[in-house]
Amino acid sequence: MTARSLPIGRRGFIAGAAAGLVTARSALAGPAIITGDASRPGIPSGVQTGDPTGDRCMLWCRSDRPARMMVEWATNERFTGAVAIDGPLVLQDSDFTGRLDLTALPPGADVFYRVRFQDATDVNVFSEPLTGRFRTPGTERRNLSFCFSGDETGQGWGIDPAFGGLKMYDTMLAFAPDFFIHSGDQIYADQPLPTEVKLADGKVWKNIVTPAKAKVAETLTEFRGNYAYNLTDENKRRFLAEVPLLVQWDDHDVKNNWFPGQIHDDSRYKVKSVSLLSAYARRAMFDYNAFRILGEDPERTYRTVPYGPSLDVFMTDVRSQRGPNTRNRQGEPGNASAFFGPAQLAWLKRGLKESKAVWKVVACSLPISYVNDDYNAYMPKGTFEGWANRDDGAPLGRELELADLLSFIKENRIRNVVWVSADVHFAASIRHEPSRAGFTEFDPFWEFIAGPMHAGTYGPSTLDLTFGPDVRYLSVRADLAQNRPPTEGLQFFGHAAIDGQTDVMTVRLHDITGKELNRTVIEPEV
Repeated sequence: MTARSLPIGRRGFIAGAAAGLVTARSALAGPAIITGDASRPGIPSGVQTGDPTGDRCMLWCRSDRPARMMVEWATNERFTGAVAIDGPLVLQDSDFTGRLDLTALPPGADVFYRVRFQDATDVNVFSEPLTGRFRTPGTERRNLSFCFSGDETGQGWGIDPAFGGLKMYDTMLAFAPDFFIHSGDQIYADQPLPTEVKLADGKVWKNIVTPAKAKVAETLTEFRGNYAYNLTDENKRRFLAEVPLLVQWDDHDVKNNWFPGQIHDDSRYKVKSVSLLSAYARRAMFDYNAFRILGEDPERTYRTVPYGPSLDVFMTDVRSQRGPNTRNRQGEPGNASAFFGPAQLAWLKRGLKESKAVWKVVACSLPISYVNDDYNAYMPKGTFEGWANRDDGAPLGRELELADLLSFIKENRIRNVVWVSADVHFAASIRHEPSRAGFTEFDPFWEFIAGPMHAGTYGPSTLDLTFGPDVRYLSVRADLAQNRPPTEGLQFFGHAAIDGQTDVMTVRLHDITGKELNRTVIEPEV
């Protein structure tokens, strides 16, 4: 793992800085009134950063009332010479959430930040401060690492204090990653939580259940409530205060196996338009994450996150532009076989070709070769949710788009492309080999799957051999009973480390305790 040397420990900084108070310009000027906690703005969902790139990083926080977000940042934990910023006024229309783009940050530096809220009704009243830290991408090569996983609070497994809550976040924090890729299903908006689940050993899993988690999400308030629920967990809040988040969405962030334009027939819902549900879900995702919204298209979720000379991360979106779930055997490309969609596919090709980074990591929420059937009762039988169509031969349907991309990568001699994904609720290490494939016009590449981080665990589905998957490691038995609870320990994340001297990438798959299950060392090609 990559460690960071500081005068005090990371958690020591968080505790110490929160206990002290350093006065700076504007945000902390004047004699702040210290009153009872109920009279001061509260910060119920912690603080987080996201999408660090170049000399910038997004900062997020939430108040419990109308208030102005006040920020300080510095390159030392004592906040000597801190830069103070008057941030946005947070109001009810954003559920009192606020984002601030920190700019002109020094490269390759540890940045310490502090957030307070100034009450909108009395400018002399402030919240307690919340503190955090992150490291900016550098201009020189150095050791760096990131974690990746997905699938959080699904299949009825919510926050049970007796289990320790979302404790994989605490496990990942010990690896001190530079950032974390959340590969989708950050919430399960379509899966309400029961208050109790009886386990096979006779014990009882007891969920904390809020109103938003007691029913399927159909309104903006209910989608926001799903995100707020996960942020009640102290493990997650502690992690996000120290590790920037790169987030993408998948189906359960809206509704199981959704696609644009779908009209579903799920009796639990009054809202039948998935396009309307996804509009609420997208807004809630933006509201509750340190997400860098692109000015040219404020609804776009796919984006590039450059992280220094060794790494570019391509955060893709396989939900917004996809065609409907069908038998997935179209013989020609078109709207019905879209997965990235034309605009995103062109963006990804261009970004990969122009990238000067040694490693290009493509974060895609759905794996390439594991078959994912659409089992929704209101869908025709034999339809598919993912790339694969259970036909091992030449590409058809959505596979045409992937074949086009892989051929482009080969033709343009783009080296060191690695895929990471989640969704299937197990971990795997896969080498895609043209010598094993029904389609051969591509260079071999690695794909790593990790998850769930806090949800039910499942055994693997059928492999489609069109793109030559060679499964080098699988974290669960093929005959695993479905929806295994987190208490069985079958929760997984990945950790990728890049050596600053050699640019060798080492990808490890771990369980919820941090135990290493598999290691893949990849030499960079030139």
